[in-house]
Amino acid sequence: MNRRSPKAVARPRGSVLVIVMLISFGLISIALYFANSMSMELRASDNRMSGLSADQAIEGAARYVGYILTLYATNGAVPDLTEYLAEAVPVGNAAAPEQNAHFWIIGRDPSGTASSEPYFSLLDEGSKLNLNAANTNTLSYLPNMTLDFASAIADWRSTNGVGTYALNYSQLGYSDKNLPFETVDELRLVYGATADLLAGDDLNRNGVLDANEKSLNGGTASTPGLFEYATVYSREPNFHSDGTSLTNVNTPAQLRALLQANFPSLVSRIGATTPAQGYPSLLDFYLRWYNAGMTEQQFVQIYNSITVTNEHYSRGRLNINTASAPVLTALFEGIGIDQNTASGAAQSLVTYRQQNPNNLTSVAWIVDALGRSSTAIQALRRRDYITTHSFQFTADIAATGAFGRGYRRVKFVFDISEGMPQIIYRQDLSRLGWALGSKTRETWVAQNTR
Repeated sequence: MNRRSPKAVARPRGSVLVIVMLISFGLISIALYFANSMSMELRASDNRMSGLSADQAIEGAARYVGYILTLYATNGAVPDLTEYLAEAVPVGNAAAPEQNAHFWIIGRDPSGTASSEPYFSLLDEGSKLNLNAANTNTLSYLPNMTLDFASAIADWRSTNGVGTYALNYSQLGYSDKNLPFETVDELRLVYGATADLLAGDDLNRNGVLDANEKSLNGGTASTPGLFEYATVYSREPNFHSDGTSLTNVNTPAQLRALLQANFPSLVSRIGATTPAQGYPSLLDFYLRWYNAGMTEQQFVQIYNSITVTNEHYSRGRLNINTASAPVLTALFEGIGIDQNTASGAAQSLVTYRQQNPNNLTSVAWIVDALGRSSTAIQALRRRDYITTHSFQFTADIAATGAFGRGYRRVKFVFDISEGMPQIIYRQDLSRLGWALGSKTRETWVAQNTR
């Protein structure tokens, strides 16, 4: 009887083992592949959830801002930063803080101090020059601006049916608007617009020079463009919250009734202090009545109840309580004051604001800051340029989801001139990239994702 050798028996068994091992290896590879795919899917899903969380944080932040404005922005007051939260505000479960979303409101330092990190606060639209009201000279004196582009802005908003200047819009494929600006971003369409003119070196528009941004002048501070200094929203209602009109001091009967109700001893002086052409501004009204015996405290008492016009709204006034030194300087130069005097007056106002925060209740404070004989005071009294009220505010809100992931950023403009806060403009700025600075990245992102 023939018998197989041991080697003959082992050969097929060894082949089977190799085949089984190959199949097992293949199955393990497939399992690992799908496991890795599921891991990536889980990470993507987690990131998406973080993004959705950030989106909801921004919506919650917008409601929070509306609440703050309802409480603290009465009579055109600018809410003080001590009255609300603006930095790393948690939204979510207090029991698991690491899983909370957070939001920041990107603002500007009112002192104008240069910094490498963003400042967090609401931003007053009244602190900027109104594109539909500022004259060409005023716009041209803003930092990083040119007279040609300022003239092109005036041409774009001209309502006479044709532009003032011969600008060749045909090569751009459209015509100039010849109507007022509706948004600041409309500046992109104006002839001659460039990134340097509009954004300067602050490409993500957060007020500081970030590490990935190159300075235009070789310095360490940001050199912003026109986006930083311009608005189209500033308007001030000439009526009370109940709908009744403010007292027009250029209407003698109204002025007499107001003084009779508050300061009867001054009523007899109406004729002596009312100019034939009327009061061109509330600053002029104050200066004339101060000479007639009205104290600054008495003026403050009626300041929120008076106007110099019958118009429903006063548009384009600059809030001297919040305007930056560059904007104030441009205003002064635009009304005919020389550069050195304008710059000095602007800095004096900023310094006075910092040292006397409780004395900014009416336009009268700039007389204390600059002196009655100041050329700036005499120029400002001739037209209705300034105010201490604001009714439009920007909330530039950035947010992250749980563990610092899912960055989002949306800019809202709120208007409270008709009573309750209304969102009149919304713009997604997430495309501009991270705008919260390196310190926030290290604290809320890198630390939570290691």
